[in-house]
Amino acid sequence: MALNILSRSLKLNSTALKPLSVIRCKSTEPTWVPDDPVTHTGQKYDKDDYRMVRYVDRKKHVNPNFAIDLIAAVPPKPEKARIVWCDGGGGPLGHPKVYINLDKPGDHSCGYCGLRFFKEDNHGHGH
Repeated sequence: MALNILSRSLKLNSTALKPLSVIRCKSTEPTWVPDDPVTHTGQKYDKDDYRMVRYVDRKKHVNPNFAIDLIAAVPPKPEKARIVWCDGGGGPLGHPKVYINLDKPGDHSCGYCGLRFFKEDNHGHGH
């Protein structure tokens, strides 16, 4: 008896059971490709690479301030001595102290942090 009542109400309200809209997943859209900005190392995945699946529902975070560009914006420091040292600012945020020979003309950079130095009295260094 209850089954008869239920089947009759379903026939009357059959439009209520139809979905109003279809929810689609991004991965089912044929033209959807996740945004893949280039990293500081030049890493960029091919659009068909299986590793792109990690960016289906989230954005790839890449810091646009690459360290190599930031350190290039710092002008070279003129020095009077033939040999200078760099410790990256010292303290716990610095790096081991390195000595840099400035005998040859031009800029000489620290191998750890990239700061550049040049000897003031060298001619032809372009400064």
